[in-house]
Amino acid sequence: MRQESYVWKNVEIVGGGFITGVLFHPKQKDLIYARTDIGGAYRWEAKTQRWVPLQDWLEKKDWNLYGVESVGLDPTNPNRLYIAAGTYTNDWAGNGAMLRSSDQGRTFQRADLPFKLGGNENGRGMGERLSVDPKNPRTVLFGSRHEGLWRSDDFGATWARVETFPVKGRTDGVGIAWVLHHASGVYAAARTDRGQLWHSKDGGKTWSALPTHPLNRFHCHHGVFDSAGILYLTFSNGPGPNDVTDGAVAKYNPKTAVWTEITPEKPGNFGYAGLALDSKRPGVLTVSSLDRWAKGDTLWRTTNGGKTWKDYKPTARRSVDTVDWLKWGRPEADLGHWIACVAIDPFRPGHTLYVTGATLWGSDNADAIDSGKPTNWTVRAQGLEETAILDLVSPPTGASLISAMSDIGGFRHDDLAKVPLPGRALSPMFNTTNHLAIAGAQPDRLVASGNAKIHGALSKDGGLSWKLFATEPAGTRGAGDIALSADGEAILWAPQGAPVSWSINEGAAWTPCEGVPAGVRVAADTIHSRHFWAYDTKTGKVYQSDNGGATFTPTGETATGGNGAIYTPPRAPNNAWVCTDSGLWYRMANDTSFERVAGVDSAQYLGFGMPRPGGRYPTLFLNGKVKGVEGIWRSDDVGRSWVRIDDATHRFGTSNVLTGDPRRWGRVYLGTNGRGILYADPTK
Repeated sequence: MRQESYVWKNVEIVGGGFITGVLFHPKQKDLIYARTDIGGAYRWEAKTQRWVPLQDWLEKKDWNLYGVESVGLDPTNPNRLYIAAGTYTNDWAGNGAMLRSSDQGRTFQRADLPFKLGGNENGRGMGERLSVDPKNPRTVLFGSRHEGLWRSDDFGATWARVETFPVKGRTDGVGIAWVLHHASGVYAAARTDRGQLWHSKDGGKTWSALPTHPLNRFHCHHGVFDSAGILYLTFSNGPGPNDVTDGAVAKYNPKTAVWTEITPEKPGNFGYAGLALDSKRPGVLTVSSLDRWAKGDTLWRTTNGGKTWKDYKPTARRSVDTVDWLKWGRPEADLGHWIACVAIDPFRPGHTLYVTGATLWGSDNADAIDSGKPTNWTVRAQGLEETAILDLVSPPTGASLISAMSDIGGFRHDDLAKVPLPGRALSPMFNTTNHLAIAGAQPDRLVASGNAKIHGALSKDGGLSWKLFATEPAGTRGAGDIALSADGEAILWAPQGAPVSWSINEGAAWTPCEGVPAGVRVAADTIHSRHFWAYDTKTGKVYQSDNGGATFTPTGETATGGNGAIYTPPRAPNNAWVCTDSGLWYRMANDTSFERVAGVDSAQYLGFGMPRPGGRYPTLFLNGKVKGVEGIWRSDDVGRSWVRIDDATHRFGTSNVLTGDPRRWGRVYLGTNGRGILYADPTK
């Protein structure tokens, strides 16, 4: 089995998902980490001014570890890093793992945990749940969601539950929101009817509740000590990032056991979450609102311990540079939503970062507000790609790549190294775009299905502009699979909740297809304009139509194995390929049945690229298992032999789609579930 070296890079989008936390190391300048809910953790590279992904080595079977519950830093050793990895606590999700590194995340050792983590669940912006004892850095504490407090005394290699901690089992889905070591002891936040904030004076061996306070009814999102020993805290009446309608900010003096509420603005349908302190100036801190949709989220800053506050929003100057899509169709970008975490640089107090549900913002003069001057904010998520990609098309002319993705719709990329301007690919934009299809002989014409008032759209200019269909098949509840005839005139659509239907007037009217069940995967022949294919993933049956989708007949063959989809290669009439859990199947123009490709144990996704120089059939790219090995594969001889093109450091967890480039041999595009779009070329 041959391995070929490839160079992997991200297609530039810059952010796109929920960055749930950002941390400065207290002892090393410019050492910064960020965590995301489904896209792993990152380290800031000051020389390149970009974020470096730390978990691309995770393979498909470990997809659940791409969600990061917490990041832990050793305050005594800048090289030591901990990542609590695990995306979901559902029954179908695997247990979490503690990833530990002694070289700032360049390599990791893994300790599997006997419980699940929820990096993409409610409360994921709280924290941090990991805390290293500065007096004895061998000791690390971790606050779980459902299994209480855990302790390691060997730098994270082994873990045991702290049986003396008062919260041991399932509580409210959040469990222990954060753990914090301080000179006055260890503190933890875990909301119960007996209290919410807990204190240990013996390194976490025994615990007692802090004096009760009026804010016990809320969730405590963050807690941080200033240099004078005062504990500052933010509260919301829900874990967030949504469904928060109340909250507060408070401080607690451990010496006097006195609570003081210092809320900047009494909430009107919002709460508080982010919290950052100036490490050298006591009483100087910044907090963020959470879920303030009506007026838009904002940040407040105080220099006197919360007696008075200044709102950043009225005078903040925001520049999106080339990340135009962050305007969301408006003239200017706002401060963002889901501001769950704020961080102030311990070496440059004017340098402040804050997270959002779509990107990371930063300022180098955030302290200018203290003297009444405007502050300047720019996007700081370069290299941090966190989108879930659902479909990809690489046209033979025009754009290099057109993408469909969750939450932010998708993009047309003419230059893979630049965020597209004016930004979005689909206008009007789907919130989520599920499927794309291109006309094989008219590549300027594309169709898409997604989440909008009408679930389908058409482009006649290669994805520069889009128009929603005028109608959709009766009963449509969701996007479903979609295909476009080779000449771009006939649309075949299998929307959720409705029969498979066809249209020859750009979606103005739809006619149900005969002879094919609902919910199938569909594809169009790339040469013959009236020829369509359909694949029923439930039964494995393949259907075809020779009259533009009006009627379908079963081919008589079955591509068994469940799941999967059907694909038609460019410049190859009457050819079809089917991916299934049990393998890869194909039918050539003169074949009478589908044949299984020898050596392919399972096929998740298939794509086609430019034939190898001297070759005639499109190059095949496969995400699947070949001869027992999971990976990303290329075949230049119609599936007779395969070379593996990913490697041990480039696995990217779970992917949703891949395709080749019709204009550049060997190039592959990979759409991941949280790491954006990757593209790769052979090194030779």
